[in-house]
Amino acid sequence: MKKRLKQILVSLIVIIILGCSTVLIINNSVESVGESYILSPNNVPKADAILVLGAYVFSSGTVSTMLNDRLTAGYELYELEKAPKLLVSGDHGQKDYDEVNSMKSFLKDKGVPSSDVFMDHAGFSTYESIYRARDIFKVQKVIIVTQEYHLKRAVFVARELGLEAYGVASDKRDYGQAMFMYNLREIAARNKDFLWAKIIKPEPTFLGDSIPVFGDGKATDDK
Repeated sequence: MKKRLKQILVSLIVIIILGCSTVLIINNSVESVGESYILSPNNVPKADAILVLGAYVFSSGTVSTMLNDRLTAGYELYELEKAPKLLVSGDHGQKDYDEVNSMKSFLKDKGVPSSDVFMDHAGFSTYESIYRARDIFKVQKVIIVTQEYHLKRAVFVARELGLEAYGVASDKRDYGQAMFMYNLREIAARNKDFLWAKIIKPEPTFLGDSIPVFGDGKATDDK
């Protein structure tokens, strides 16, 4: 009996070690691919659009600190004429929670014409935002903007989905102790998106008619 229990324990330890090793190998692979395409604002090549990934918005419509920095970095790239259009992608799955209209308002307040800002109302995850950028908004060459810890995964996913993708990090400040949890969760997210982007490639929650980013961003405004 003791010998049997010992065998089971050893097997469990081996499984745990192999599992943890696999998780870390995938994490490092995603990180390595993504960071090789992260460039400075001045050095990033011109693209079809600048994709700004969503983050938390307060009930007042005010964007969170992280999202503020993403939008500011996207605006700066637009001012550098790195792309003629901005695509803001986030969660607008409920009437009382709307990331994308707050993002567009932020950019309009900076002086960006409404026609140059497209909203993806169904960007419920990084994977879905990029999939929809390709299939709904017909983006082929893209500059992705978010914080660096997140950007590596976003660029990896975009490359796996066939986009010529580059990243510009929007880390404009120290985000404090929260970064520990963000980085920890990112390990799991990288493993999930590795599986989704490289192997399963599921369709996003919503697709629909195409809205090419080469047209007028007002086509994505709420009716």
